[in-house]
Amino acid sequence: MKKEKHVLVTGGAGFIGAHLVERLLTDGKSVVVIDDLSTGSRDNLRAVAMQKNFRFIQSKISNCAELPQLAADAEFIFHLAATVGVELVVKSALHVLEASFNEMQILLRAAAKNSTPLLLTSTSEVYGKSAKAEFSEDDDLLIGPPGHSRWSYACSKLTDEFLALAYAREKNLPVTIARLFNTVGPRQTGRYGMVLPRFIAAAKTNEPLKVFGDGKQSRCFGFVHDVVEALVRLQKCDAARGEIFNIGGTEEVSIFELAKLVVETLGSKSKIELIPYDQAYAPGFDDMRRRKPLVEKLERFVKFKPQTSLREIIQRAAN
Repeated sequence: MKKEKHVLVTGGAGFIGAHLVERLLTDGKSVVVIDDLSTGSRDNLRAVAMQKNFRFIQSKISNCAELPQLAADAEFIFHLAATVGVELVVKSALHVLEASFNEMQILLRAAAKNSTPLLLTSTSEVYGKSAKAEFSEDDDLLIGPPGHSRWSYACSKLTDEFLALAYAREKNLPVTIARLFNTVGPRQTGRYGMVLPRFIAAAKTNEPLKVFGDGKQSRCFGFVHDVVEALVRLQKCDAARGEIFNIGGTEEVSIFELAKLVVETLGSKSKIELIPYDQAYAPGFDDMRRRKPLVEKLERFVKFKPQTSLREIIQRAAN
């Protein structure tokens, strides 16, 4: 009897990974998760832990003895394992750089042996310090100086992109890259500096919402269910192999206005405080003033555009 194929998800105990795993199981897939729980949590997978088509392996990719066989038996690989959060990145640049490149290289080698299709989740951080109003997948990238550890995550994910596309060209590995822009939603933690869950947690207890910098920096937020839908559609799209896609919401908001909207939406009595970057992180901290994705390419390839409103995202993330 032919063995049933599974979908392999690295980082599947993380915020986005767990939502993706739930969706894949709902779609009738068998799913194997590899996660070392360095930033993920088994609690994120509580709803699916007992399902017969689900298997969890607590391990780094590089320490997983079963990886070659798991990759060979997979119909698809989603690579979501990564260091998350600006706060963690600033404090642990060495870990970010070493772990990202090493784990990516090992996973690509395993996938390449059987040409198992792989989707790499990258980040909007790779656009760096560019002052453009909107970012397109074929834009030039402007990264800050190596003396500022803030940019180590961007460089690590950009290296992952180069490595994945090299495997696509030279090893004929079917690779798709998704650059995620500020994904938010239920079960996300503010533990690593994520702004919206921090704001929501503070607003619920009427504590001050701490806005770093002058608050005029703007972002777009994609609802996690929309992001998962886009990832699943890209998985099914053969034409997406070898391509890069932005995934994120397009409703731009300043961080100060976001704080005001959270307070208003949740009926909170919280005040808003401005905290200088030097106090929040470290002297010389760099930040991007704007980060808005162009998502026409995603819409063109898979007929989908994330569009959950920011107010609805706040309401659903707060529940």
